[in-house]
Amino acid sequence: MSKDPYEYSARVGIHPISWEDFHSICKGLARAVSTYSPEIILAIGRGGYYPGTLLSHLLQAEIYPIRLSRRLNDIVRYKIPKWLVEPPAAIHDHRVLIVDEICATGGTIIMAKEKTKTLGAKEVRSAVLYAHTWGVKVPDYIGLITDALILNPWDREILRDGNFIFHPEYVNALSHQGRKPEPSLLINAAVAKIEKS
Repeated sequence: MSKDPYEYSARVGIHPISWEDFHSICKGLARAVSTYSPEIILAIGRGGYYPGTLLSHLLQAEIYPIRLSRRLNDIVRYKIPKWLVEPPAAIHDHRVLIVDEICATGGTIIMAKEKTKTLGAKEVRSAVLYAHTWGVKVPDYIGLITDALILNPWDREILRDGNFIFHPEYVNALSHQGRKPEPSLLINAAVAKIEKS
């Protein structure tokens, strides 16, 4: 891969993921991971919290959030991932599954595995919802391999000035493919009436 793996120009096509797709991929990962029987899941935030939480329920495993990222609030701030929330001491002598949303280069997962082993985990494996073809060697379990721009159901929209709008990062990413955000790409869900606020 000659392009920067994080550049949106490296994506080919788009792949919108529905909540049903997300659940289906997590069920497939749960089945694949079940023979490993993880005792603890470390979910890498922010994107890994979604699959990590669902997998912890499906596998009935304890879960802890960790935060290791190049970004702060969707803006790339660091060249290499920086630890913001480290794994807890509770992982010592347990089988651990590290879960993230996507693997581009594998750097985040490698750093998380190294830290988890240093803290005395009995065994460490990793699972991701998605991986690009140039990042498939790192995770032990991958739900979907694609070089498309993945549109997750949980971060397509943001609330700005009282209105829900297409996430600006996705707008930028779509522009690299000569596309504009279309209403059909958003999650078709009305704003619920809140009972108390």
